[in-house]
Amino acid sequence: MTQTYAPTVRDSAGPNGKNLHPEDLPRERLSRCGVQGLRDDELLAVVLGTGYRGHGVLEVAGQILETHPKEELVAMAPEALRRLRGVGRVKAALLVAAFELARRGLRLGLGVQPIISCPADAVPLLTEIRDQRKEHFLCLYLNARNQVTHKEVISIGSLSASIVHPREVFQVAIAQTSASIILAHNHPSGDPSPSREDIDLTQRLVEAGRIMGIDILDHIILCDSEFLSLKEHGLM
Repeated sequence: MTQTYAPTVRDSAGPNGKNLHPEDLPRERLSRCGVQGLRDDELLAVVLGTGYRGHGVLEVAGQILETHPKEELVAMAPEALRRLRGVGRVKAALLVAAFELARRGLRLGLGVQPIISCPADAVPLLTEIRDQRKEHFLCLYLNARNQVTHKEVISIGSLSASIVHPREVFQVAIAQTSASIILAHNHPSGDPSPSREDIDLTQRLVEAGRIMGIDILDHIILCDSEFLSLKEHGLM
């Protein structure tokens, strides 16, 4: 039997402790305004469904997003989600399933080409490599409007290194008629700090791209709970 969402005093409490009108509850607003009309905390509240004693679902959603921005939240492991106040095992499973469904939809296209305007925009597209036990080197290929048109794992290395040749990176770019590339790889050690080899490889690829007229926009290093942009840190 499918449970329906019924407003309660607990779920109707706003962040300031005042009760919300039933029409202002997230699921009601979703029906009335459509998904585009909801804020991030309201969307998260719809998935969570309920808060916990003394704390409404909107308050819980807002507190989660304050400490874990959405680009970080979608990449969190089930165990980490489960530990968030007001989430627990069942809601963590719902979140993980919802995030994975969205990722699969993006990989299949669904008529949407994600636009990358900053490193954080790219992170949700890289989650499949961040918790791998070996280094995976992945590239996002973008068109002239910074929309991701293709992504591909270029190489899989050892626990501490991946072997990447510029030929393999740019062969795909040429086939996809890409205007630019975002490089990414994971650090199984849990430390996203770039090695000397990471920086040197990035420079070689930047130089190769300059010759070929294909920009390397960034190199993002990921681990379980963090990511680092070489571009933001002035390392490329």
